[in-house]
Amino acid sequence: MKRAAEALGLRTFTPERLKWFVDEARALAPDAFVLASYGRIVPQALLDLPPRGAFNVHPSLLPLYRGATPLQSAIRDERTETGVSIILMDAGMDTGDVVLQERCPLLPGETYGELHDRLAIRGAQLLVEALALAERGALERHPQASFGVAPEEIARTRTRPLGKADLALDGARGPAAMLAQIRSLAPSPAARITVEDEPLKVLAARALRDGELSGSITADDGVVHAGIVLLRVVAPNRPAMSGAAWHRSRVRT
Repeated sequence: MKRAAEALGLRTFTPERLKWFVDEARALAPDAFVLASYGRIVPQALLDLPPRGAFNVHPSLLPLYRGATPLQSAIRDERTETGVSIILMDAGMDTGDVVLQERCPLLPGETYGELHDRLAIRGAQLLVEALALAERGALERHPQASFGVAPEEIARTRTRPLGKADLALDGARGPAAMLAQIRSLAPSPAARITVEDEPLKVLAARALRDGELSGSITADDGVVHAGIVLLRVVAPNRPAMSGAAWHRSRVRT
């Protein structure tokens, strides 16, 4: 974003502390603020500056999946639908009034990276629409409490930054849950599993077919492990490779 702004001759700022930036921002006399993928709480003094409001692009159907990792969490939870919400920010974490919202299907087999790129485009388009409505004085605000979502469902879907434990694949959860977790973490930071005492990042996998046995090489260049077929993996200090290529390298050594 900074490179694109500089290419257009736009001034950029990189404040280390937002509360120190309030006076500098006030001097710019902004009409509106826009935030996307910003993981910190914005001080109320900064939110109060722009007369048309501070807009945030959030990739979920708020009030569901508030917080830092809504896309990963929706895929991991095997949801069939997600969306994009444009909100006017308040002091809470993704709790502001919704001004535009669009539902989007979660496509079969879609990874976090693919979903991110798809919704980033649509989110930018919706943001432009919201700013145009604000300029015309036609923006409608919808408090999230008016959406009729149960408080326990809001709490259950609240997300947080990913930790080490979120990356580890657990065979006890079953193949479907493991495949969803792999997609939710691909291509980065990637799910982790240990096979034959070697830690692997798993970038792609699929379900077992009839007759495929643990450790066997498959026709599509995968290797069967923990009830799924590992199609693409990354071993320590090595580039990404097919599961079959990794398995053959282990046999040679």
